[in-house]
Amino acid sequence: QLQLVESGGGLVQPGGSLRLSCVASGFTLDYYVIGWFRQAPGKEREGVSCISRSVGNTYYSDSVKGRFTIYRDNAKNTVYLQMNSLKPEDTAVYSCAVVADYSGTYWCDGVPNYSGMDYWGKGTLVTVSS
Repeated sequence: QLQLVESGGGLVQPGGSLRLSCVASGFTLDYYVIGWFRQAPGKEREGVSCISRSVGNTYYSDSVKGRFTIYRDNAKNTVYLQMNSLKPEDTAVYSCAVVADYSGTYWCDGVPNYSGMDYWGKGTLVTVSS
């Protein structure tokens, strides 16, 4: 069964850190571009980060740049989102999604459109509150 499962969410105080994980099963992440998305209550889904197959190619939205880091561990078939200096406005359900890039030519200069991805996780809730 092909699936993505996120974990690592929870309640954290402002200024704290969390690391989210997105584990793929039934397929290998090696050939995929991965995006992290979030949706806060009453708001539209927002793409926050992207990582391509090209070493060092990542993208971050302005709202998280300098605070979040995306990285992948292909040996573990996992992609991570390290979130530091969290703010209350970071509260949302975070989900990962992937799109195939067999040619290895995709370049993250933005987060891919969520509806155009191939597989989606169900998400993990992050709550930033004192």
